[in-house]
Amino acid sequence: MTSPAALARAEWGPLWSTVHRGVVVKRWRAAPMTLGAVCLTALLQYVQNQPWGYRFVQDVGSVRAGDPLLLSLLRTPLSLFVPALDLPVWGALAQVLIVFGIAEICLGWRGTLAVGYVATLAGTLYARLGIALGPDGPLGLPASDAHIVDNGPSAAVVGLAVYVCWRHRAWWTAGVVAALMVIEAGMKPNLAGKEHLAAMAAVAVVVVARWAFGTARHRDAERSGSGVPPIRS
Repeated sequence: MTSPAALARAEWGPLWSTVHRGVVVKRWRAAPMTLGAVCLTALLQYVQNQPWGYRFVQDVGSVRAGDPLLLSLLRTPLSLFVPALDLPVWGALAQVLIVFGIAEICLGWRGTLAVGYVATLAGTLYARLGIALGPDGPLGLPASDAHIVDNGPSAAVVGLAVYVCWRHRAWWTAGVVAALMVIEAGMKPNLAGKEHLAAMAAVAVVVVARWAFGTARHRDAERSGSGVPPIRS
């Protein structure tokens, strides 16, 4: 029978080795974008809690499904770092520091921002679709959700967690994250819970696309190595 330690090494060994090597070699320089994101999140939290800053943060980084689509798309990148007013800011800071930090070490800052943005954008677009579907269907939302301010890093965090687990073959961990998000959406079928599912679905599409692209490149390489010219469309 495989020991728990062996199972843990098989599940988290590659991920741990990558993160540990990055932290030991580069220390704080391993995740400069993450440190900047934590500072930006803390700054936006401070500004939006000031009488003179609340409207500014709303104008540049707050997203609602009832807003014009172009305006929401312009605000979406910054909305990742605007903490929700009804949740403790330490939760958003911890999510950014831990998950973004691990992702930046594993994927680089460009990959981290790209996956995080895809996940957040999927949630933003889903909110509009859900409201259009109405509250009767399992994927629908009530019309009142169009006025909810939809900010924070949670959708990006969920998407990055699943993507990093896929890259480092931590299959069970990815499954647990997905299961928790499904349970959350089932027990509390609100806008945030369903957006997390949309974020995971978008990342799953990215994973499948990368897998298909990698498979096609591998087949082309095999054909080239065997002397058969690769098929090009």
